[in-house]
Amino acid sequence: MRVFVTGASGFIGSAVVPELLGAGHQVVGLARSEASARALEAVGAEVQRGSLEDLDSLRAGAARADGVIHLAFIHDFSRYQDSIRADTRAIEVLGGVLEGSQRPLVIAAGLLGLAPGRIAMETDAASPSGRGVSEETMLALATRGVRTSIVRLPPSVHGKGDHGFVPHLIASARQKGVAVYVGEGANRWPAVHRLDAARLFRLALERAPAGARLHAIADEGVPTRDIANVIGRRLGVPVVSKAPAEASDFLGFLGAFFALDAPASGALTREQLGWRPVEPGLLADLDSDHYFAVDAGAQVS
Repeated sequence: MRVFVTGASGFIGSAVVPELLGAGHQVVGLARSEASARALEAVGAEVQRGSLEDLDSLRAGAARADGVIHLAFIHDFSRYQDSIRADTRAIEVLGGVLEGSQRPLVIAAGLLGLAPGRIAMETDAASPSGRGVSEETMLALATRGVRTSIVRLPPSVHGKGDHGFVPHLIASARQKGVAVYVGEGANRWPAVHRLDAARLFRLALERAPAGARLHAIADEGVPTRDIANVIGRRLGVPVVSKAPAEASDFLGFLGAFFALDAPASGALTREQLGWRPVEPGLLADLDSDHYFAVDAGAQVS
């Protein structure tokens, strides 16, 4: 297929693009900057200049494609609802171009908060607010002749180049001198390696049925205390429990998220598409040097 990919130069997109190329697909990546364009060209992809808010560029990319993978999202949590609206508009525009063609449209969605305190399943409907709006839009498009599929990602999509939650935890431990977990630390986080996630996006593009909800889950639920233990050992700092009310003093915005119990299953996804994660799990990957390089990680506010 000729595949149009938004977010093609991002952390996940930069794994999806080589995965698609390696499987014999042509890739056209949306690039907002010259640096992104050069990165895409370097791996053998074509470039469509534009952005998530440039709807004409989205239409042009989708019109010339046999399928679309939408990974871009504006990660500005100070204007989160604006980001949701931009995402929904982009999906509507991409789906409008593909309408009636049975061409595939695959998007990334989130799992955190889907089913607090129990194992989240592919059959669980998303909340009608937040990024759940994007899922509702996708399910509507499935009735209009678009082969839509939703790949739900866990809070930790890990691997070299990660700039998400785990680097933030490491930065916090460096700055505060302690690795923190919340309460007993028995609450669980699901996880997947970015290369395993990339394979799932390809499989979804190639064969997922319309309206499919898929879970990119390798680790069903890693206790957060175990995550803190690896960070503490690697940095040589104490590992301590903090009450929920104190967590934000040490972890910033991540304090509330790190207290959630959010296990998730990908069993139905594996059965449906034959997807099998093969990369290192979260704890093994976290124990790698690339997470603890001096210039790695995030800043804690």
